[in-house]
Amino acid sequence: MARTRIRPEPPRIPDPDLPDHFTPATLTRSGEVSEARITLDPGNTDAAFARMSECVVKAASVQTLDVTGSILSDVVIDTLSAAEVLARDAAWRTVVVRGGRIGTLDLSRARCDGLILDGVRIDYLSAGGATLRDVDVTGCRIGTLDLPGARVERLRVDSSTVDEMDVREWQASDVDLRGAEVLSFTDIRMLRGVTLTADQATTHALALAASLGLDVRTDS
Repeated sequence: MARTRIRPEPPRIPDPDLPDHFTPATLTRSGEVSEARITLDPGNTDAAFARMSECVVKAASVQTLDVTGSILSDVVIDTLSAAEVLARDAAWRTVVVRGGRIGTLDLSRARCDGLILDGVRIDYLSAGGATLRDVDVTGCRIGTLDLPGARVERLRVDSSTVDEMDVREWQASDVDLRGAEVLSFTDIRMLRGVTLTADQATTHALALAASLGLDVRTDS
């Protein structure tokens, strides 16, 4: 007998494969680090096109962390306070970002397979044109979640708030927003197939009606 499919299917994210012992390291442009505990410069770090595997990034307060085009595998970023994290065109696999605050997290055109955002405050998260598979967002506060043209599979948002969520022209499957408080959606028509609660559907009922061309009036 065929197994009944769970809908929406939850993210499938293994725990990061980390060693018992780490060596201290810093990041450089196009550098490569493995099994390291990474210390960031308090100013600007240029680690574009770097490779990191089985690493932990220590808690830090920085201006800019540039990991454009980087490849991260089994990495934990712990309590990072940053004005900017630039990760355009990056490839992240089994990455945990835990705690801290980020002004702008730019994942435009990135590919993320197994991403956990846990207790992070992000003013602006840009992932336009990105491919996001198996993403779990828990206990986060996000100002703008920008996903135009993104491909999103198995995304779950729980105990989190999002001021604005831009889903124009995205491709979405198994997206579970039942644990999210989203104040507004850009192009609410693109929520077809997304899982919401009845209360969420009621909250956005007028926007949904307007997207269908209904003339809804409060006067009788």
